[in-house]
Amino acid sequence: MSVSRRELLGDAAIEVLAGAGGRGLTHRAVDAAAGVPLGTAKNYFPTRDALLEAAAERCAAQYRQVAAELAARGPEPVDRAGLAALLGGLLRNVAGPGRARMLAYLELQAESARRDRLTAVLDPIAAADFAGFEQAQRAAGLPVTPQRAAAVTLALHAAIPQLLTGGPRARAAAGLDDPDRFVHDLLDAVYPPGG
Repeated sequence: MSVSRRELLGDAAIEVLAGAGGRGLTHRAVDAAAGVPLGTAKNYFPTRDALLEAAAERCAAQYRQVAAELAARGPEPVDRAGLAALLGGLLRNVAGPGRARMLAYLELQAESARRDRLTAVLDPIAAADFAGFEQAQRAAGLPVTPQRAAAVTLALHAAIPQLLTGGPRARAAAGLDDPDRFVHDLLDAVYPPGG
């Protein structure tokens, strides 16, 4: 599948956000990251807001791609251990191959506090997480309530900045030095075994 010029520039904007933060997102920086002639990003996305929206749209597209890949791997987890393995894998992805996308996503979330159009692009991602994680908890046979499901999702969302920016002591204090143990402890706290 070939990537369009707009997608290439959106992916480059994600790279820039991940590496230089929101203040480093300029048309010139995106052109350099994409390896295109100067002025290309400005032709496609004339304003900085348009550039932010392009990055948000690419984050949303990448989120949908990851969700589709997970769905294609097979059925949802049918027990607690399967759910823990799935969630631990997602956290390892955040700290590994998904790191740039997640750093950019955090930058975009901060920007969305001041830009409603970004909120419109990003909000469906978070809403899908809540629905998807609740469905996975149900499929694993846990005694799900909306509050329990939301608590698990919120804890996973809160873990992301710690995985991306926390030092080793902060990760250890949060229990994130071992993502698998973190997930098991989280599930035990929200769904006590035998409870």
